[in-house]
Amino acid sequence: MPLAFLWIKRIMIVTSVSSMLLRRGALAFQSRGVIRAAPSSFSHLSPQYQFGQESRLFATAAEQQQPASSQPPKPKNQQKKKNNTGGLRRLPVVKAPKELMDKARKVPLRVKTDPTVKNVRNRARKHGAESLNAMTQALCIPLRDIVDGYKREWRRLHPFEKVVADLTARARQKKDGLTLQDVLNDIHEARKMLLEAGKEWVYKAKHAETAKEANMFATEGAERMLELYQELAFEPVNGILELQRSLRGAPAVQLDTPAVVLVGAPNVGKSSIVRYISSATPEVNNYPFTTRGMTLGHVEVFWSDDDTIARAIIPEHEKKRKGPSQEILAGKYAFSQLCQVMDSPGLLVRPETERNEMEELTLAAMRHLPTAVMYVMDLSGEAGDKCSSVKDQLQLRKDVRARFPRRPWIDVVSKYDLGVVDGAEEELKEILGDTPYIRLSIHEGQGIDELRQEVLRMLGEVRVVLDAMAAVDDRSARN
Repeated sequence: MPLAFLWIKRIMIVTSVSSMLLRRGALAFQSRGVIRAAPSSFSHLSPQYQFGQESRLFATAAEQQQPASSQPPKPKNQQKKKNNTGGLRRLPVVKAPKELMDKARKVPLRVKTDPTVKNVRNRARKHGAESLNAMTQALCIPLRDIVDGYKREWRRLHPFEKVVADLTARARQKKDGLTLQDVLNDIHEARKMLLEAGKEWVYKAKHAETAKEANMFATEGAERMLELYQELAFEPVNGILELQRSLRGAPAVQLDTPAVVLVGAPNVGKSSIVRYISSATPEVNNYPFTTRGMTLGHVEVFWSDDDTIARAIIPEHEKKRKGPSQEILAGKYAFSQLCQVMDSPGLLVRPETERNEMEELTLAAMRHLPTAVMYVMDLSGEAGDKCSSVKDQLQLRKDVRARFPRRPWIDVVSKYDLGVVDGAEEELKEILGDTPYIRLSIHEGQGIDELRQEVLRMLGEVRVVLDAMAAVDDRSARN
């Protein structure tokens, strides 16, 4: 009896301690804002993003000189392995058609005669049929794998990657008039015809009148199969190989990283803004269908536990941190994120059906990536592009905002030191109503602090949505 009582007492103590730890853990998650309801859209965001006077925005990395302590947990959208658009690099590896032919040519040599078959004619028949069947499989299986692999991976691509792949294929189509689907269909048809031809030659070898005739069918059939492959499959396989090289070289985009994309007409100063408010030497994401890539800069943002205080710094010399920042270790901020600021190819005022690949890339980034929008205008009348008139820029602003009404958004009038065309600012105010905009002059330093504050605010709004999406994904995975 005393022994049973002792065990019951131990169980009660363990249960009590476990309950206390669970309560503490729940309170800790709640205090950090990890447990948060998912907003229905970008327009219904948490009111917690009112950055106070303590906010330090875009300080230099040299200012961070504080003692270290322990590292706090990361936000939900950073707890898992990095999520990016690297699906184009998972497309099936396609070998050169000549390499496939050379490999198939050697396959019949590895087929051995069956010594258990005593009859010479039957032994030659069997060997000829097996040799031809082996060559047929060596030619057809890689073709099947190409078609099935591309269809499988295509379904798994992120929507932004599908746009990139489609634009790449369309650029190729301008050269030879063939789409990706056309090329895959040609490969599929080539495989069907090779299979039929292979069956016919196998049948001939199996029903040869003599051993000599069986050997002749085996040799002649193998040569004819290789000729047929070169005639039907060589060109489409080469085509898919060229397309694969382009697609696999497309840059991957982080899907769990908040970003601000700069949008506007050509030559309005977007690239200068990216260089000034983000990393000094932005990287350029080059896409295979255009010579004009997307310039990508970085801003390291520090968030507090309650989302009321934030600070951003510009990474110096593109150094990647090997450990947690000293700001985080000091306990002042809960975590940091390396956020993105992206320039994009210029947009023109024209129907959607007339947009080129560069414009569609810009719209795809806005549609499918976790981005806020900075719409940049040059109202000086000196944009230097006949398609970047003040009238066109204001009309473009109305069109783009109507298409993306719920995105976090800020309007920027760049090059303000050059002046504004008469009546342009009044027309802009009429379009915006009570919505504020930033007058920016990098040359004179006007509006820069305000712009950086707005960038930080929008990155915070995007992060709230990403956290909510990550929480939903976690619940779905558990269920």
